[in-house]
Formats: sequence, C-alpha cells, structure tokens
Amino acid sequence: MSGLIDLEAVAGARSTHKFARLSASKARVVLDLIRDEDLDQAREELQFCDRGAAKVISKVLESAVSNAENNERLAADELYVAECWADEGPTLKRWRPRARGRATRINKRTCHITVVVAQLSEEELETRAARLAASGRRSADADRAARVAASKESEEDATVDSEAAEEEAPTEQNQISDQHNESDDSATSDDAEPQTSDETTAVDEQNEKEA
Repeated sequence: MSGLIDLEAVAGARSTHKFARLSASKARVVLDLIRDEDLDQAREELQFCDRGAAKVISKVLESAVSNAENNERLAADELYVAECWADEGPTLKRWRPRARGRATRINKRTCHITVVVAQLSEEELETRAARLAASGRRSADADRAARVAASKESEEDATVDSEAAEEEAPTEQNQISDQHNESDDSATSDDAEPQTSDETTAVDEQNEKEA
C-alpha cells in the first residue's frame, strides 16, 4: 500500500512503472502538476505538458485507471489522482572518452513511478452532479448510456424495416409472375390469329378449285 492512502479503506487502484529511463527529479516536476487533480484535469495537464516525462506518466495514469475500472469496478468519472511519486532506481554507469586519454563517467538515472487513483467523496460527487445539471451537460457515463440506447433503437428500427421488406418481397414477386403470365397469354393469342387466317385462305382456295 502507499504511504498516505489506504486502498483497503478507500476505493481506488494503483499502477507502478519500474526502471523508467529518466531521473526521479524530472518525473517529480510533472507529477506535481497532476497531484490531487481530477482525472480529466490530469489528462489535460499531461497532454499539453512539453516535458518528456509527461508521456511516460500518462501511460502509468491510464494503467491505474484501467485497474480501477476492471478490478475495482469503479467509474472513471469518479476518480482523481490521490497520490503520485517517483523513487530513484539503479543508476546505469557509462563512459565517454575525453581529451588526453581520459574518460568521464555518465550516470544514466532510472526511477520507479507510482500513481494512485481513488474515488471522490460523496460530497464532491454531489457538487459535481449539481454543477453538471446547472450547466446542462451530462457526465461521460450518461453520454455513453445515451449512445448505447440510441444504437439499440437504430438496430431495432433496422430489423423492423428488414422484416417489412421481406413481407413486401413476395407480393412484388407475385406481381412480376402475373405480368409474365399475362404476356404469355397475349403471345399465344397473337400466334393463334395467323393460324386461323391461313386456314381460311386454304379453304377458300379449295372451294375455288372445286368450282
């Protein structure tokens, strides 16, 4: 557990990135920006921070949020950065050649970054809900629920339209078959007329010969 907050008593989660290839002092400068901030504010701070440590810390923060959502079943909208710190890790020693046959040691620092997210108190959640209601906006969970409901309604409408199309399809096929039958009847009648005329001409010729 962390040194300031007990996750057994307070709902939350943590994430640790060990052996990060940056110094602890550089990471602490960025961690001070997001400490005790809401999740949205912390993400915005890290997004627009121009320091290299912000990218690493952003990944650690998202890992902690994922742990809270999947393991503790907490909503991301109700989380804030409760604690964050950076401990010094082992130093990698390298050497650089210098003038007159000398060498200078290069210390490549590492650190262990830890981010703890916890659930806001009930009073803070109530004030946030009242502020959102006054502004006419909705929380991210409410927006997600509305999108899911809208998608379900669209799927139901699509199924109803498909069923109606399937019901109308046989009637159209019957109409097409009726048209084909009518065309066949007309063709047979047209073929019969020339046969009757030929028969009449042949009968007339036989009558003339007999006369």
